[in-house]
Amino acid sequence: MPDFADPNPVGKPVMAGPTILENISSTMGKRKAIRAQTNPMDRCTIVSIFPKEINEEKITLFPGKFKIPAGSLENPGILVIGSSSWWKDYDFEQPLLEIVNSSIQVADSIIKDYCNSMLGSNSGDTVPGLFFVLGGHNILEIKMKYKKKIEEAEMKQNNWYRVLVRLADTLWARTAGNPLAIWDEMRLAARSLNLNDKPWLKDYQQAELSRCAACGSMRNAAYPICPTCKSIDKDHPLAKELKFAV
Repeated sequence: MPDFADPNPVGKPVMAGPTILENISSTMGKRKAIRAQTNPMDRCTIVSIFPKEINEEKITLFPGKFKIPAGSLENPGILVIGSSSWWKDYDFEQPLLEIVNSSIQVADSIIKDYCNSMLGSNSGDTVPGLFFVLGGHNILEIKMKYKKKIEEAEMKQNNWYRVLVRLADTLWARTAGNPLAIWDEMRLAARSLNLNDKPWLKDYQQAELSRCAACGSMRNAAYPICPTCKSIDKDHPLAKELKFAV
């Protein structure tokens, strides 16, 4: 309450009614994010023939963490999901409003967000091998009932693999064989397409990069020409074999 005996109240706070903290305490019970009963029939199965585990997280949803096992054409990875919710705050004195996203929305979001984040994907016929079907299914049911969808996913994934291989060839040429330029998924794509003759498929864990004596940048010692300054390493055994157009 204000001190009316104060002869100079100008510029001093005046408290009328409960404080902000008292208001928060009184409405705390209404502000809890409590999820309503879910529909047990709202189920979707995400199917993956991509041979790497996928972990997607939606920070605004609950449940929001989704782990899809690695799969293959013979043994697809599956994840059965239900609906997820988020809560809308529209009035400080009212309970949080639960917004339910169906399993179809969640599954579609997981697949699209992951595919859109991958290099070389076009969100159409050139994407990782992921799709979803309505209802909860096991692997045997997926293989029997959705054979055509699996074949379609394989075709789209192979298209994506070819794009990755072309990108890897370009990066390998532009960086003069720098192994750091090659993405792991590019090596996976080449092996999946049986393109085992690619030079960038070798194990380059022990590849040594040395500094160029002319410019100081890092270069692959297996090649005589520096990709940065184009100087020639005269001590390299291939240096004498180089021929240049006049």
